[in-house]
Amino acid sequence: MPAWTCAARSNGLFLMASSAHRRRAAAKAAIWVSALTPAAWLVWRATQGELGANPIEEVLHRNGWWGLVLLTTTLAITPVRRLTGWHSIVRYRRLVGLFAFFYLTLHFSTYLVLDQWLAWEYILEDIAERPFITVGFAAWLLLLTLALTSTRGWIRRLGARWQRLHRLIYLASALGVLHFYWKVKADTREPLIFGAVIGLLLLARVPAVQRMLSRVRTGPALRAGRHVAER
Repeated sequence: MPAWTCAARSNGLFLMASSAHRRRAAAKAAIWVSALTPAAWLVWRATQGELGANPIEEVLHRNGWWGLVLLTTTLAITPVRRLTGWHSIVRYRRLVGLFAFFYLTLHFSTYLVLDQWLAWEYILEDIAERPFITVGFAAWLLLLTLALTSTRGWIRRLGARWQRLHRLIYLASALGVLHFYWKVKADTREPLIFGAVIGLLLLARVPAVQRMLSRVRTGPALRAGRHVAER
């Protein structure tokens, strides 16, 4: 093969790799901006005195709400990949999951610091005796475990056990919805919507449903292939 052909091919591969790297960097930047915007908006509202009559309650609610949104988004990535064939989306699952943990940690920290002023006696009493706080704390502990073991080093150490461990996100999500449902008491529409969406995303992981999603994705491609063959 002539040297100039090899050089051209190498340049083409380099440009493709460089382009893919730029797309991934742009996607990650978009996730960072999108995920941090709610926190920045909450800070802005606080500086403007726009958090209402009970600002601590508003901060608690908003951080918890966005944590559940991002947790739900994390769960949605695998079904979206199976349904669309967009495999590279999995690259961003860890980042979205860490942002979910970030907001839920802000939610928990607001309770510890601003609501309870680090009065550990009352905090421990709340965790032990108030069911909605008990399940919320349990969900946060599960997510803390997942966040700490989300690095490449832990993936190598745990091997096949890593995937089994990270299925705890399903339980953490269910406990998070239950925490929200028990907290709101009267208007339960939002936690019920979260519960329905997360329930569907968990259902999408059942093998029979996975096969159905694969058929939905491959069906149009097969029909297109037959159409081309018949022409």
